[in-house]
Amino acid sequence: MARRLRPVGLDFLEDAPVRLVFSARTTAAPEAVYRALAEEVEGWPRWFRAVTLARPTHGGAGREIKLLGGIRFQETIMAVDPEQRYAYRVDETNAPAIRALLEEWRLTPSGSGTHVRWTFAADGPATVRFALAAARPGLGHSFRTAVRALDRRLAGRSGADQ
Repeated sequence: MARRLRPVGLDFLEDAPVRLVFSARTTAAPEAVYRALAEEVEGWPRWFRAVTLARPTHGGAGREIKLLGGIRFQETIMAVDPEQRYAYRVDETNAPAIRALLEEWRLTPSGSGTHVRWTFAADGPATVRFALAAARPGLGHSFRTAVRALDRRLAGRSGADQ
């Protein structure tokens, strides 16, 4: 059963009781990474193995996401800064006990590629906080694997496609 979460603003990225921050580097340029994140939403399952469905909603102002294991999210896009930042808030989910959830992808040019930083900000009771802390290594591995897969995918495109 889907539940509504507490609506939070971008300041939650700094104030959340649980903040998990991961980073990785791509050889792809920020504009290509940004396009894959924010403009080619339906392509997420091709490079992020945990995502089984991703599609824009509300004319691109939201997203519907399904993960392996059946977790579903209805999201609102909170920040769209081309080539720099993409952030979204979860409004509804069937994940138990989470009260608020906001994610941000930050892109910074790095040499001939992009430094990608993913912040996962959440709130919930102590059991959720403990579970997320325990899940940190797995979430980090999932993120780094996804960024490597995205980088391979982007490297396989011709310059005309990027």
